Amino acid sequence: MSDKADNQQEVFDAEVIESSVIDENIFKKVLLRAGRTIAKPALEAFEMILDPLTPPQARVSLMAALTYLIMPIDLMPDFIPVAGFSDDLVALTAVISLWSQHMSPAIRNRARKKLDTWFPL
Repeated sequence: MSDKADNQQEVFDAEVIESSVIDENIFKKVLLRAGRTIAKPALEAFEMILDPLTPPQARVSLMAALTYLIMPIDLMPDFIPVAGFSDDLVALTAVISLWSQHMSPAIRNRARKKLDTWFPL
């Protein structure tokens, strides 16, 4: 790789890491409203973003999916009962399946622990 390409990749990496800061209170509020079914893939995506081994390209698309989840007005507005979060679930599961090779057992465990804390059985 050329020096220019290396520098561009470093800038890209830094921007992804900077953009991976999500207000956990807003995130939690949305997930508590959305329910456990939506929360599971959302927390897995969140934990993948935080994991240092997740490639920058994966972080960008995972951030996009979580941003789509947090936005109240999207293809199916979230205030519509039952159907409101269905498009968010599709987006999350599609992006997670795209990057599933980077989903480690540790990521799944961290997501599951947070899920069980936020949604006790």
